[in-house]
Amino acid sequence: MNHHFETIILNATGASTLTQTEMIQSLWSGYGEILRYKLTDSRLQSVVVKHVRLPDKKKHPRGWNTDLSHARKVKSYRVEMAWYQQWNQFCDESCLTADCLALETQDDEVLMVLEDLDQSGYPARKSMVSNDEINQCLSWLANFHATFLGKQPTNLWPLGTYWHLETRPDELNALNDSVLKKAAHLIDQKLQDSPFQTFVHGDAKLANFCFSADGKKVAAVDFQYVGGGCGMKDVGYFLGSCLDENESQQLIPQFLEFYFQSLKKSLISKQTLVDFEALEANWRDLFPLAWTDFHRFLKGWSPGHWKINDYSERVARSVLENLKNEI
Repeated sequence: MNHHFETIILNATGASTLTQTEMIQSLWSGYGEILRYKLTDSRLQSVVVKHVRLPDKKKHPRGWNTDLSHARKVKSYRVEMAWYQQWNQFCDESCLTADCLALETQDDEVLMVLEDLDQSGYPARKSMVSNDEINQCLSWLANFHATFLGKQPTNLWPLGTYWHLETRPDELNALNDSVLKKAAHLIDQKLQDSPFQTFVHGDAKLANFCFSADGKKVAAVDFQYVGGGCGMKDVGYFLGSCLDENESQQLIPQFLEFYFQSLKKSLISKQTLVDFEALEANWRDLFPLAWTDFHRFLKGWSPGHWKINDYSERVARSVLENLKNEI
């Protein structure tokens, strides 16, 4: 890291020195790293630094290294900076995120200095979760959606999620499912036409949730694809990230029930005036469309992906049958 960025971290934390202790992960397609720095003479023991460096040669693990893909990633980092500048402050304990301590850009590099959630009591990352832990994440999403219900996503993605149709024409062109391809724009439009728009996290997979040691509290990270949309996009994508096809068949109804109970409680506590019965009915109707929307992306992007299963196919076929007179 260059001296200028090191100075930014020191000034933001009041530390006298810093030492890199861990590379938490590389950013997608070689666009930088997420690093942990230990601090000396600071009120903070450590910080997490997202250091973006735009590569000279674009690489992608699945071969999608086009100019459009590059432009989408560049915009995603601008969106994430805007999120921390304008919107992150509105997330309270019910949808906890990391505090942003500093943001800086220089040439083709971006620096985000963030609270270390490990040190703040959220040290656990999980690849398998209990039903209670899934409910903790659904509660986070419900409170997040309640917080931003009806807000305009200024300087964010107008329509959030990393798989949004408008930003993924290459994957749509690659889709071999002709009926699903033909219905893609209609499904997208119906999600946009919901009168109950909020902000969606946009990449609310299990890996982007940080758990307390006892699994009873969660915080979320990674706001590159936050933007406007129907909350069911997050809920469907999250459940698909931690349930197999049998679990999806059996458990999704009860998880949806919990989500809507949490959403109602949050809207009441925030004194948000909304016809909740109409919202719930609309979003329940849109849940299978949101599920199918991601399924559409996945079948074009990575046809052999493990998430393409019989449950998702059944949901998609049911949606397409219901829309057949409109396609």
